[in-house]
Amino acid sequence: MRKVIALLLVAFVCLAGVVAGGSGESSGDTYKIGFIGPLTGDNANYGIRCSNAARLAINEINADGGVDGKMLELIAEDSEGTVDKALAAYEKLAYMDEVCAIIGPVFTSPALAVAQRCQEDGIVMISPSATHKDVTAQPATNPDGLNYVFRTVPSDALQSEVAGHYFYEVLGYRKLASLYAMNDYSQGLALGMKETFEALGGQVVAEETCMVGDKDFRTQLTEIRAAAPEAVYIPNYTVEDALILEQAAQLGVNVPFLSSDGFSDPEIYNLAPDFTDGVIYVGPAQAEASSILADFQVAYSEAYNGDSPDSFATNSYDATYILAAAIDRADSADTTAIRNEVAATDDFQGANGTMNFAANGDLVASQGVYEVEGTTPVYVGAFQVVDGHIVQVD
Repeated sequence: MRKVIALLLVAFVCLAGVVAGGSGESSGDTYKIGFIGPLTGDNANYGIRCSNAARLAINEINADGGVDGKMLELIAEDSEGTVDKALAAYEKLAYMDEVCAIIGPVFTSPALAVAQRCQEDGIVMISPSATHKDVTAQPATNPDGLNYVFRTVPSDALQSEVAGHYFYEVLGYRKLASLYAMNDYSQGLALGMKETFEALGGQVVAEETCMVGDKDFRTQLTEIRAAAPEAVYIPNYTVEDALILEQAAQLGVNVPFLSSDGFSDPEIYNLAPDFTDGVIYVGPAQAEASSILADFQVAYSEAYNGDSPDSFATNSYDATYILAAAIDRADSADTTAIRNEVAATDDFQGANGTMNFAANGDLVASQGVYEVEGTTPVYVGAFQVVDGHIVQVD
């Protein structure tokens, strides 16, 4: 049925007089790039910052003459953070707009679904924020058997491994609790961290769950308090984490809280400014100071009313430049040629520093650890797991 719908869409576009086909043909003087992310809803801040960063990169590239004399065009679609809306966005971008590549999706569950379609249709996607290990493990079902899925954010497999080792070896915890949303992102991190932490000799003494959009966590927090953990791991999105921290304080859950890269969104300090002090979270390693990073941060702030880009926005900015460079080298909107050039990315110098992709499309990276002082995240350093032990690499 999906194939039939796709063919009908293509036929409709042809009748409308628009060039159609699966090759990502450029339209006139334009290369079309799609974006999929939440632009409305509780977690729209993630999608808005990522789309803003991609648009900023495209505006800069176009101001410098574009690619091969052609302009880049960003077509942003709102997933609302759901799988169904993300797939609908993909259908439009792939079959009606005929984009040559996609930035996103932003969240893990939508990214897992869209990755399957990109692998089937042979359209490059680069997610700036979908971290679940399976995002880049989708089978290459396209006729050429090539991988079309990449990301400019480290995978959960790396993040949860570093987190488990850091909590056990560096912080010295032996008893943790976790409270996580039942989605691919949060659950994947919580279970991955638990596996590593318990393999080292620790114990997760309480595991509580919730749904994205829940507002009351008092029942779960009461259970966690009764289990007497040394710290609580909350690898969730911003809104849920803010409410958890506030309600934990109200209930007297007076132990440290630990989190994940979702905590890197500055919005957390607007939502829960009185409750973030002392939180330690694992996320992307801090990019080394560079003129590229500094110029991006200034340009973003100036373009978007003083707002500051988060780590995912930085990832989106780099992903857009990587795509533009791939299109330039391919000298074509052919999606296979673009895929081959993305895969061949070699020591790309971006806002995040030097970037390379592994064969499966994962970013080659370390993980950063941050400790919040009041409402200011302080960078502890970058870490890797080497020979079964945590090692600081900067």
